[in-house]
Amino acid sequence: MTVRRSALALTALTALTAASAAFAPVAVAEDSPTPSPSAKLPSGLYGEGDPAYDGVYRQSLALLAQDTAGVEPAAKAVDWLTGQQCEDGGFAPFRTDPSAACGAKTAVDTNQTAAAVQALAALGGHDKAVGKAVDWLKSAQNDDGGWGYVAGGATDTNSTSLVIGAFAATGTEAATVASKKDRTPEDALLGLSLECADGGAFAFQPEKNGDLFANEDATAAGVLGGLGSSLVVTRGESAARAACEKPADARTAAANGAAHLADVLEKDGHLTSAMPGAEDQPDVGNTADAVTALYAAGLTDAAKKPLAWLEKNGPAWAERSGPSAYAQLVLTAHATGTDPRDFGGSDLVAGLNATGPEPRSDAKGAAGSGEEQAADEDGSRPGVWWIVGVGLLVGAGAGLVLSLRNKSGRK
Repeated sequence: MTVRRSALALTALTALTAASAAFAPVAVAEDSPTPSPSAKLPSGLYGEGDPAYDGVYRQSLALLAQDTAGVEPAAKAVDWLTGQQCEDGGFAPFRTDPSAACGAKTAVDTNQTAAAVQALAALGGHDKAVGKAVDWLKSAQNDDGGWGYVAGGATDTNSTSLVIGAFAATGTEAATVASKKDRTPEDALLGLSLECADGGAFAFQPEKNGDLFANEDATAAGVLGGLGSSLVVTRGESAARAACEKPADARTAAANGAAHLADVLEKDGHLTSAMPGAEDQPDVGNTADAVTALYAAGLTDAAKKPLAWLEKNGPAWAERSGPSAYAQLVLTAHATGTDPRDFGGSDLVAGLNATGPEPRSDAKGAAGSGEEQAADEDGSRPGVWWIVGVGLLVGAGAGLVLSLRNKSGRK
């Protein structure tokens, strides 16, 4: 569920392709010039990569992970996130000029918005922003009870589960959020869960003919969604590996999905990439998601081997990949009761902190510099820039995305 930057881009392409097919408006930024190589990112933003697809998402994950580790982030990091919200409550990945009003073409989406809700709810003091974002999410619900990446896009497991997590973080019962056709998020997840004869996993989305194919990343997300959990997981009660059962409700579907992940992880202790041409390469991010899901479902014994693999291989991956990767591992450490400051001998919290503005304080009471705090209080922000190019990528990316889904579903 904690989709990495590349996965967010692919999900956006999938969603926009589906939206186009359904004659829904494609969200493209009104002001989307290609920046010069010297363009600077805002000082409050985590990471140095292009934020066009994941700016708000990676910021939200970073803030959420820091909160679980007892870190108080810099005010300007929080201000940057709240400043990205549109008047209607939704969040786009990265807005060129946050002071300008959002328009019909501003690329708001459910994933950025749900992640921002979880981060701001955890930090506290942002009730108005959180309330508006939750209202926007409710307005974007599909008739089948679920959510797609963009409003009006086809329902998928990852987006639906992330929105359920936003509700959980704000104390909203997902079961009470029904569509105009009286369908709930649970109905949507059940419609995306495979029968026991097919392994009991979750699919990302149905194929055009309605067939469902197992997808490990979607399954990890579906486990959290089915359990009604946010991205900050509370360890479930230890559970024996139960036989797959007919999924009569979302919790049963989640248990089936967790058992599927345990079976897949049993051999190598990690998941492999579903990217074309990289099928034999380990997928650290999805493995972290799967371990988190296993702990949420109480299958702690099945998670021991992949957790040990993550401790060995995760820190180097996070160092290469940036704030979202560090945040994923910190959240997995939190779920498993592992020390994120000594994860395989590495301090994930220090690594995460280093990707953004200096925090005000950490769990050990180290205050941020006076200069940084003064900058926070001043509230000044440099100009920001935007790259979208989504419209240009849809045609070229649709085939890749479909190939990726089919390869992943048939592994």
